[in-house]
Amino acid sequence: MKLWTTLAAAGLIAVAAHVPAKAADISGAGATFPYPIYAKWADAYKKQTGNGLNYQSIGSGGGIKQITARTVTFGASDMPLQPAELDKIGVIQFPTVMGGIVPVVNLDGIASGDLTIDGATLAKIYLGEIKKWDDPAIKKLNPTAKLPSQAIALVHRSDGSGTTFIFTNYLSKVSPAWKDKVGSSTAVEWPGGIGAKGNEGVANGVVQTKGAIGYVETAYAKQNKLTTMKMVNKDGKTVTATPEAIMAAASGADWAKAPGFYMILTDEPGAQSWPIAGATFILIPKRPKDAAAAKEALDFFAWAYKNGGEMASSLDYIPMPANVVQLIQAKWKNEVKDGAGKPVF
Repeated sequence: MKLWTTLAAAGLIAVAAHVPAKAADISGAGATFPYPIYAKWADAYKKQTGNGLNYQSIGSGGGIKQITARTVTFGASDMPLQPAELDKIGVIQFPTVMGGIVPVVNLDGIASGDLTIDGATLAKIYLGEIKKWDDPAIKKLNPTAKLPSQAIALVHRSDGSGTTFIFTNYLSKVSPAWKDKVGSSTAVEWPGGIGAKGNEGVANGVVQTKGAIGYVETAYAKQNKLTTMKMVNKDGKTVTATPEAIMAAASGADWAKAPGFYMILTDEPGAQSWPIAGATFILIPKRPKDAAAAKEALDFFAWAYKNGGEMASSLDYIPMPANVVQLIQAKWKNEVKDGAGKPVF
């Protein structure tokens, strides 16, 4: 396959490269947000079953395009699709894990947790209204920090990104100016800054640029030892992007009442809640071209729900609760069918 070219650079999992698999590798493409856990699951699944996963970490926009074109068995997106959009392209969606997005910086003498930011100030930074690190608005939130009189270098995603959707959805909720001027989507017209592909690209951009600020999924911050910021949440409390804070943000989610599992977890109430949280989703056709491949994909995710919780937690993702997994698997049985109308799973 042409997709096997650049592993690390393209964010491609190809854990079946060295051992012949019993079946063709499961093919998927999309979100970079869950790439660290999909890679970890794929490696363990390969060792247990001999079946490989070929996943292109290309961004949620690319994942939606590829599943719409049916060039992969499943697509992946951190931006949930509305039920009407799912019906239009003939797919179901289901969440795999939940996670957080955290602002990260590159400032000499500043360590993780030294700086706190609130939504309104973060929006003003990305709107280009706050241009230096010693701006009064940042100083007010960080009265004891040694803030340099240094230009802020904005780093953002250049590709269609569910991480961008979650980040801009949050900014739109806390800043009327952001909602008016930029809005929320997988790709927006950024007022300024440096564009980079994938969570990987934003992480690298921040590491390489003095004075930078960016936004990444928490697993990327952890893996790359990035300097993270604390945030002021909807309840006015200062919180750190811990699994407990992300779980608190997700605690009010009623998945049973969410049509098509459409769920957004930004700016949730609660003293402990991390304000920029979200689930990541899989998109799979209701009538797959290759029913056997679709079954392989669903078998992989069933295995991950059953066996992958600790692996997810080790990377600061939040596994889906057991009752939600039951809802998801019931949906597979009811809606994903082969050409004869028989359930695939």
